[in-house]
Amino acid sequence: MANSGSGDSVVDRVVRLIEAFPEGSASLQLSDLADRAGLPLSTAHRLVRQLAGHGLVELGGGGSVRLGMRLWELVNRNSPTLALRQAAMPLMEDIQQVLNQNVNLAVLDGWEALFVERLSRRGSVANRAKVAGRMPVHLSSAGLALMAHQPVAVQTAYLRQFADPAGQVSAGNLRALLAETASQGYAELAGVVDPDTWGIAVPIRDARKRTVAALGVVVPLREMRLQALVPALQTAARGIGRRLGDAGASTDFRSMEGV
Repeated sequence: MANSGSGDSVVDRVVRLIEAFPEGSASLQLSDLADRAGLPLSTAHRLVRQLAGHGLVELGGGGSVRLGMRLWELVNRNSPTLALRQAAMPLMEDIQQVLNQNVNLAVLDGWEALFVERLSRRGSVANRAKVAGRMPVHLSSAGLALMAHQPVAVQTAYLRQFADPAGQVSAGNLRALLAETASQGYAELAGVVDPDTWGIAVPIRDARKRTVAALGVVVPLREMRLQALVPALQTAARGIGRRLGDAGASTDFRSMEGV
């Protein structure tokens, strides 16, 4: 693979270009894209032209660039989470029909919860979880539900980053929170991300009893009805796990990066 003078490969530079698009941005000027990717304008121009030839980006008037539909098509057609989303959607819709609030689906990617699906309705409370968005494990009920049911080696590696006693997050407190979550079978965070919301999530297990995803809801803080919410979520999570098994789908969703 050819390298630039700075040592990065063509693939590295292409990835930097694609990652440079900020969330929610329809397009960028080529000069802005080059700056955000840390590339010379001439290099960015050449790579963008090549990507546009494959439909991975699209060129607009005035030097604007946006991600292409072909990229969206390839990602969605071959996503490892496609089977998970297909298995989960009917049960997520059932939960939302009852709650009229946010329902989300997440997998563990590194030390973050990566949200692969979300349902919400007008009038739902604020929900920071967005499709293809990430949240740190300790700030997400879905993240806690996922991490609390990982092997000890994974948890140990995760907690190692919080070993600094001067840090805002304590490894000891997190270890206790993960143990409590594992013991009770669900995770909850009240008013942590938004003061008026309450997140509850449960693990989704595959046929081998491995926790591969988390099903969660975000509801108004005043509606603390654990006795009704948790059993409904756990029933739905078991249903998703069965649907994954019946479909013979791969459940290897978690990235091993950083583990």
